[in-house]
Amino acid sequence: MEKSFDPSQFEGKWYAHWESSGCFKPSGKGPAYTIMLPPPNVTGTLHMGHAFQHTLQDALIRYHRMKGYNVLQPMGWDAFGLPAENAAMANGVPPAKWTYDNIAYMKKQLKSLGFAIDWERELATCRPEYYRWNQWLFLRMLEKGIAYRK
Repeated sequence: MEKSFDPSQFEGKWYAHWESSGCFKPSGKGPAYTIMLPPPNVTGTLHMGHAFQHTLQDALIRYHRMKGYNVLQPMGWDAFGLPAENAAMANGVPPAKWTYDNIAYMKKQLKSLGFAIDWERELATCRPEYYRWNQWLFLRMLEKGIAYRK
C-alpha cells in the first residue's frame, strides 16, 4: 500500500471521462429538476465561499440523479455592469478582456473541483445574446409607462 495519495494520478482520467460521456447533461428521463446558484460576479477569481456553495449544490444534484430525476445544472456568470468594469479599470485591463479572462479562469477552477455542471448550458450576462432580451423587455416597459424615471 502506498503511503500517500496523489490525486493528480487519477483526476485527468475522470475529468476526460465526464467530458466524453456527457454524464452531467440532463438524461431526459424522470421528473425534471433544475438548480442554479446565483451566478458568481467575475470581478476576480473564485473563493472558498463559492466552493462551499457549489459543494452543497453538487451533493443535492447527485442525490436527485440517484433518485432518478432528470437533472439540469447550468452555469452562469454575472459579468455585466459596473463591478466588472470597475475591477478591470482598477487593474488597467480593458473590461472585455478582464471579464472573459476571469470567466475562463473561474470555469477552470470549477471544473477542477469536479462539479456536475452541464457546461453546454453556460451563460454570461455580458454576452449580447443574453442582455439584448433584458434591454428589449425594458424598452417595452418604458414604452408602456411601466418603467419610468423619477
